[in-house]
Amino acid sequence: MNNRVLLGMSGGVDSSVSAILLKKQGYEVIGCTMILCENTKKENVNQAIIDAKKVCEKLNIEHHIFDLKEEFKTYVVNPFIKEYEKAKTPNPCVECNKFIKFGLLYKKAKELNCDYIATGHYAKIEYSEKYKQKVLKKAKEEKKDQSYFLYGITKEKLEHIIFPLQDYTEKTEIREIAKQNGLEIAEKKDSQEICFIQDNNYTKFLKEQKQFKIKKGNIVLKTGEVLGKHEGIYKYTIGQRKGLGISYSEPLYVTKIDLQNNQVIVGKEEELYSNILYAKNLNWQIDVEKKQELKCFAKIRYRAKESEATIFFIGNTVKVEFEKEQRAITPGQSVVFYDAEGVLLGGGEIEKNT
Repeated sequence: MNNRVLLGMSGGVDSSVSAILLKKQGYEVIGCTMILCENTKKENVNQAIIDAKKVCEKLNIEHHIFDLKEEFKTYVVNPFIKEYEKAKTPNPCVECNKFIKFGLLYKKAKELNCDYIATGHYAKIEYSEKYKQKVLKKAKEEKKDQSYFLYGITKEKLEHIIFPLQDYTEKTEIREIAKQNGLEIAEKKDSQEICFIQDNNYTKFLKEQKQFKIKKGNIVLKTGEVLGKHEGIYKYTIGQRKGLGISYSEPLYVTKIDLQNNQVIVGKEEELYSNILYAKNLNWQIDVEKKQELKCFAKIRYRAKESEATIFFIGNTVKVEFEKEQRAITPGQSVVFYDAEGVLLGGGEIEKNT
């Protein structure tokens, strides 16, 4: 393989410092900025391009701009809308990584004669003697680990991915490297929002979609007792307590969203707990024996802690049974599996819980 690497650059400090680190490691770095969102404020997109170009000029590396708005709409935005129509809570970052950052970007790398792609994600790629292949592992610092969002990367691509920040644990270190190399973006704030939704207001975004149908209905207890009305089930997610607009003798939480009957079902907090879920749309980065039970550690959301679990294979789906009950297992979100050493085994989309 050659030493040419295509680096995704958002104009932020993480991807900019990644360029510095890659150059120091002897790679021939090609920078690129992807234009993804029609809904993103134009000034933000323009600034991202300007900042990335400045860094590339400073480091004397090529910079390309890829307009992937249509592809992003197809693979990320439209599925996001459809999942909410199905009363699920989707995870667009997982889809973006799978189809765009480690899908289309990989194709662009090949077109530019690059054997590697790189991003500013906090995760680790290394060779595993146990599995006899390159594996994706959790980052050193648990709080910064982003491996949860990367389970959709296919096994074959792990050989061609570099995470330059994989051994760093503090953002202050990254910003210091940027300062030492004279980068203007050293103190630039990190983006915390879903990139295609302004002000992180997903309900407003969905209401503005012409194809999105909103239907009012009832908020009920599991007994069927009606407690109030909802303005559309898309506004609710499992575990939600605030903004229900109902009164009761004790706190109530959304425990289920019933699409067929257009109902939001609420209950006591203990009703949120379950130790079984079913998952589909699976991707395995490690070869697993699907005829047997698989012991692992699993997490049901980004900020959740992993919990001991057993995977049971049912055709193209899995049943996951946790040792300890999990709170607010949410259809549409991802369940991700790790071994005891933090190697990412695979993951999938949560279909339902029990």
